[in-house]
Amino acid sequence: MTVELISVGTEILMGNIVNTNAAWLAKECAALGLSCFYQSVVGDNEDRLKEQMKTSLERSDIVILTGGLGPTTDDLTKETAALLMGKKLVTDQHSLERVKAYFQVRGIEMTENNKKQALVPEGARVLDNDNGTAPGLILESGEKCMILLPGPPNEMKPLFEAQVKPFLKALNPCILYSRTVKLCGIGESKAAAMVQDMIDTQENPTIAPYAKTGEVHFRVTAQAQNEKEGKKLVKPVVKELKHRFGQAVFTTKEEETLEKALADLLLEKGLMISFAESCTGGMIAGRLVNVPGVSKAFGTGYVTYSNKAKRKLLGVKKSTLKQFGAVSVQTAKEMAQGALLASGADVAVSVTGIAGPDGGTDKKPVGLVYIGCCVQGRTFVQEYHFLGNREKIRESTVAAALTFARSCLLEYTGEKG
Repeated sequence: MTVELISVGTEILMGNIVNTNAAWLAKECAALGLSCFYQSVVGDNEDRLKEQMKTSLERSDIVILTGGLGPTTDDLTKETAALLMGKKLVTDQHSLERVKAYFQVRGIEMTENNKKQALVPEGARVLDNDNGTAPGLILESGEKCMILLPGPPNEMKPLFEAQVKPFLKALNPCILYSRTVKLCGIGESKAAAMVQDMIDTQENPTIAPYAKTGEVHFRVTAQAQNEKEGKKLVKPVVKELKHRFGQAVFTTKEEETLEKALADLLLEKGLMISFAESCTGGMIAGRLVNVPGVSKAFGTGYVTYSNKAKRKLLGVKKSTLKQFGAVSVQTAKEMAQGALLASGADVAVSVTGIAGPDGGTDKKPVGLVYIGCCVQGRTFVQEYHFLGNREKIRESTVAAALTFARSCLLEYTGEKG
């Protein structure tokens, strides 16, 4: 079955609020085995809303709308849905009593316009809202269904979980079961090419690649009658992806991050790490400390943005900076070695580069970055060329540093993946 999402509210179109409802509902519907091909945002305008509802009903089995159920004149979702389906609005006495009780228990006088929230289309299924005044509604017409939910997430989510999800499960007994294989240290195009044969012949499960900064993810999704069957279908595909990509796979858990994978590796080996950061200004350490319990593997980091700081805190030679410059293989090497010595850690990672927008030359352009890693007495430095604005270059550098650190740990501490 297909589902379509419509978010109602001029404030979303104008960027006054972020549309988190659509992202949350899309994930929930996917888990229920519903296919979502369209999402849209419509302002508080009856004609445009009616047109979008009509289009959505023509191409989708289920249409879920959020927002526009309140007491004001610009709350038009319920009224427009009733008009489109040829239904009269009638007062639902149960909902009216709930609205009155909501205000009474809080000692607030209920204004007349709040009675509007108890008006429902004839024949609609009313969904009690335990966290607000506007009830949800389910309207069915033949094989089509419209589900109207309040806009505030703290009202919409619990209402969906308690009342809409069971309804949708009954309509569509199949589920979608997914696992994500996450890679680092390999580009999106190369990764996709390595599994093109699997993608070309896929049926159930399917493989969907997508990229984020410094990572490539493959989402493996199976349609099944239950979770047990879904796991069985997905397992051999995940196994094959792990076989093909080997050490580049840092996790197959949806919630696990690259920094979590690095932290787990450090904790497993009983090693402490330190960072010496120039152009990233502490962003690498900031990523790692997102991981709970990482204090057992990370205790000290250095932000050495200036040459003076590199000399004073890390012991980078003045002659090195003068001869090769702050952005160089030699400086990255001495930064890593200095951080290892100063912190007493087992592993040290250094970063120095030109994030821009200024400071680049023909020989050392913006985006040039050197990352060093000192582990078990050996120091390695890798050169990178990143594209984009200052923020993008710094984010790419952070991802590359975490990946390089992980790679060095796997390669030079006995772990072969």
